[in-house]
Amino acid sequence: MTLFYLISILVVIADQAAKWAVRSKMQLGETIPVWSGHLQFTYYENSGAAFSSFQGFGPYFAIVAVAFVAAVFYYRRKGVLRGPLLEAASGFLVGGAIGNAMDRVIYHQVTDFLVFGSRGGILNLADLAINAGGLLVLVHLLKKPLKRFSLKR
Repeated sequence: MTLFYLISILVVIADQAAKWAVRSKMQLGETIPVWSGHLQFTYYENSGAAFSSFQGFGPYFAIVAVAFVAAVFYYRRKGVLRGPLLEAASGFLVGGAIGNAMDRVIYHQVTDFLVFGSRGGILNLADLAINAGGLLVLVHLLKKPLKRFSLKR
């Protein structure tokens, strides 16, 4: 099994398990402090997108997620997304997209519960995976320019 599939599957499983635990053990709006001032669990249902924007349009984002996943598979098949960095990045992105799309299709909203810091937004594991994937894509894009810069010194 390639790194892409391994990460994608692990992200979906961890994300859905965590969301199930939150939905079954917490009341909507309930907050549980985990690490004083740094992390808390707050059960929230988001029917929109990031930062609670576009409330009520969640099902449309499921369509976007399916199109995104299809595009990743297409570019993987063409050999564009190869190498450990892009395998991992696309695995995190696809796993996160599938995790949130599953919520949107099944529940018509996404379960969020992670709050970092006192003024942070509210996220879930799929969101963290998408951020990790985006960061790895950025590292991939900066790898060559940074290498050239360090060789010139």
